[in-house]
Amino acid sequence: MMRQFVICGVLLAGISFSACGEDKAKDKDKEKPAAPAAPKNAALEKMKTLVGTWVMADKDGKPTEDVVSVIKLTAGGSVIQETIFPGQPHEMVSIYVPEGNDLVMTHYCMLGNQPKMKASGKTPGNKLNFEFVGGTNLDVKKDKHMHAATLTIIDADHYEVDGIGWENGAPAKEMCNGMKLVRKK
Repeated sequence: MMRQFVICGVLLAGISFSACGEDKAKDKDKEKPAAPAAPKNAALEKMKTLVGTWVMADKDGKPTEDVVSVIKLTAGGSVIQETIFPGQPHEMVSIYVPEGNDLVMTHYCMLGNQPKMKASGKTPGNKLNFEFVGGTNLDVKKDKHMHAATLTIIDADHYEVDGIGWENGAPAKEMCNGMKLVRKK
């Protein structure tokens, strides 16, 4: 009988030590490795300068209270998420991701479609010129959609958006054109 208690005690001690070892191994697994650096992409780096909250400028170029765009970095610094007209019935989202040297934007529009546009990473200076490359839930020959956009970064606190909407296979007269934005302080 005493021998059984001794054997059980030894087994119990062995299990306890083994469990402690497993806990230490689990603790090491819980240590989070540093996130890998996002790949460098010149167009994405330009977009990163726009991270922040942006309001509409008045006719004199002064900021209003009308929030037009909230731009944030996500996915370990490899993706830009822009919320356009946040909190309003016509709120929309655009996602910008690098594709090789280019930057691809998918615009999740209030019209229920998702045009996809691409800006060349080789665009010089302070501009990003996005051109239509496809999309989902739209017929380019008839459906109204965002078809192109040029973002011009004026300085750290000002940028402009000139968009080209498309309807019935041709540029739409009124759609996303000439927005002047000021960084909200």
